[in-house]
Amino acid sequence: MVRTQIQLTQEQARLAKQLAAERRVSMAEIIREALDGALRSRAEIPSRDERVHRAMEAAGRFRSGSADGSVRHDDYLADAYQA
Repeated sequence: MVRTQIQLTQEQARLAKQLAAERRVSMAEIIREALDGALRSRAEIPSRDERVHRAMEAAGRFRSGSADGSVRHDDYLADAYQA
C-alpha cells in the first residue's frame, strides 16, 4: 500500500470515524472503500466518443407513428411531461 495524507472537513472526519466504529474497521478502510466506489462509478461512464457513437446508432431507429413528429416535437414533449 501507498501511504498518503489527506485533509477532511470536521464533518467528514466525524462521520468517517463514526462509520468505522460501527463497522469495526479503520477509518482508512472506510476512505479506501469510498474511493473504490467513486472510481468504479467513473469507469462505468462511457467516453464522449462512445456516447456519440451510441446516439448515432439510435438515430432513426424508432418510429413514433406520427407524420409530423419532426415539426411538432416540442408540443409532443410538452404533452409527455404533463401526462
